Amino acid sequence: MELKSKKVIVQKSASQLCDFLSEVKNFEQLMPESISKFEVIKEDAFVFALKGMPEIALEVKEVDAPNKVVLGAISDKIPFTLIGHINAVTETSSEAELHFEGDFNPMMAMMIKGPISKFLETLSDNLETI
Repeated sequence: MELKSKKVIVQKSASQLCDFLSEVKNFEQLMPESISKFEVIKEDAFVFALKGMPEIALEVKEVDAPNKVVLGAISDKIPFTLIGHINAVTETSSEAELHFEGDFNPMMAMMIKGPISKFLETLSDNLETI
């Protein structure tokens, strides 16, 4: 299953945005208001939970500065990656798009598509305002 957020313009250079997304503690600023838990568990990993959803632990898997940051689920129960694609627009702004890629059975995919789409939308909306 693949989902994409809308492309947003962020008032940071591509390298600044890449650095921001590489620092897992910064994801707390991007989370929806319905977050019930956010905790940095390692230098490159965090766990979060949204109300009514199980906890999800993510870690930085790859950084291709300044164009891409890949976060992946630590657990094999919910195998997915969250990829931030970054393109420079000017010296002080960049374009960001988030991609969600997960390997789910059709029933699970149908159940989580709506909540994950809304989650991606919130992340990108919040990214636009940082």
